[in-house]
Amino acid sequence: MITVSNLAIQFGKRVLFSDVNMTFTAGNCYGVIGANGAGKSTLIRMLSGDLEPTRGTIQFGPGERLSVLKQDHFEFDEFTVLDTVMMGHDVLWKIKEEKDAIYLKEDFSDEDGIRASELEDKFAEMNGWNAESDAASLLSGLGIKENLHYQLMKDLSGKEKVRVLLARALFGKPDNLLLDEPTNDLDVETVMWLENYLANYENTVLVVSHDRHFLDAVSTHTIDIDYGKVTQFAGNYTFWYESSQLALRQQQMQNKKAEEKRKELEEFIRRFSANVAKSKQATSRKKMLEKLNIDEIQPSTRKYPGIIFSPEREPGNMVLEIQGLGKTADDGTVLFKDVNFNVEKNDKIVFLSHDPRAMTSFFEIINGLDNNHEGKYNWGITITHAYLPLDNSDFFNTDLNLIDWLGQYSTETLESFIRGYLGRMLFTGEEIFKKASVLSGGEKMRCMIARMMLRNANVMVLDSPTNHLDLESIQAFNNSLINFTGNILMASHDREFIQTVCNRIIELTPNGIIDKQMDYDDYVTSDEIKELREKMYK
Repeated sequence: MITVSNLAIQFGKRVLFSDVNMTFTAGNCYGVIGANGAGKSTLIRMLSGDLEPTRGTIQFGPGERLSVLKQDHFEFDEFTVLDTVMMGHDVLWKIKEEKDAIYLKEDFSDEDGIRASELEDKFAEMNGWNAESDAASLLSGLGIKENLHYQLMKDLSGKEKVRVLLARALFGKPDNLLLDEPTNDLDVETVMWLENYLANYENTVLVVSHDRHFLDAVSTHTIDIDYGKVTQFAGNYTFWYESSQLALRQQQMQNKKAEEKRKELEEFIRRFSANVAKSKQATSRKKMLEKLNIDEIQPSTRKYPGIIFSPEREPGNMVLEIQGLGKTADDGTVLFKDVNFNVEKNDKIVFLSHDPRAMTSFFEIINGLDNNHEGKYNWGITITHAYLPLDNSDFFNTDLNLIDWLGQYSTETLESFIRGYLGRMLFTGEEIFKKASVLSGGEKMRCMIARMMLRNANVMVLDSPTNHLDLESIQAFNNSLINFTGNILMASHDREFIQTVCNRIIELTPNGIIDKQMDYDDYVTSDEIKELREKMYK
């Protein structure tokens, strides 16, 4: 349990939030959301003790242990993987170190024997003898194979380190768990494992994430940082989003009677409560929603970009033909081969692979950026395609301001026209004169989306389109693609994005492709598909 009283944080004259009074209790997972810069990570840092609040107090239950997901990938480089995980339980690790040091003493005294006996009792009480097997089980669940468990951390890849640090945070089932972006660099199977683990976690969890499917799967409550305040709501991200959008529509309809608004909100809660019955935490969530005060639902101050793709013409029957396409990486790895398929008129396809380089290479080939490949491809004569690459850094190595930068990609030269597109992507006032070279990752992505909108294309090719975007931009992008009338070819780590947009799945493997028209959730959970994938990657 974590109790926060009169908490406030201020940097200079800027107050992020103040007067925060709430309790986070065991058995619940609190999804922390807010616009970029609202203070999500700041709240986590204060709760973890890394940052002193301007005022207020933070208290934990008596004797309770706190664990935090570490972001420093080099902190444990000289330790083995297993030891790094077990070090997550600080008290247990100190006991282990002390008793091991005593047994190594050459002049072992009676006092040492008594102390060692005391430590052995404490170690056993804390289930210390199972610590190594418990740590190994966590690592295996997170995709770290046994042959790596005794390797030094410095010998692991960045993505492997992320998983070990997550296992470290989870180790020993801490009473209070703080996770800031825990799904970064995890594949779909590992995210599903983590969702299941946290959905059944009996202690207190706070999590910051841009992964909406993950938040929906694990959260019993939503902590919204908005209006300079921190507010707690029952329910997950989707409930918060849909209820805040409903409240916003009601606010805009000034002539609607208060009683009609109340009935509409009550009906919304009833419908959402019924849908919640499908979730793992259904009973507790349903009770929370039934107790929710209607007056707590209010419109958000978030600004959502106006992402609108308007194809200049409808795609013809011939969209894209792929014949015998193959690609080998510079290190000799076969990324894919014998790729043969046609893109049909209404296809919205997600591309998958065990090796993420495969999708990027495929997209670069069909966009004419890589000629070192086997096979061929052919776009239909009615097709105009817009490409959102994984790496957009080359587009921003310039001193051009945003008006001039975006103007490069427009046939319309009027400044007011370009301003309109930048405004849709939330660049207003003096921001439009910022140099393209100084933009943040999220700002660059919004500029790239504006560039795509100018194309009026009928095919979108998207390589990891949610990278660097905040929840608001992801939601707006997602909504736009759901309604897009052309074709979509994309790769993404965002499960909600894929599930709501795509109707076809193509997995690129070293031995051909798996091509299915089926629900994405069914694809990743199907035993039949799992067996097929194992054969294709041999």
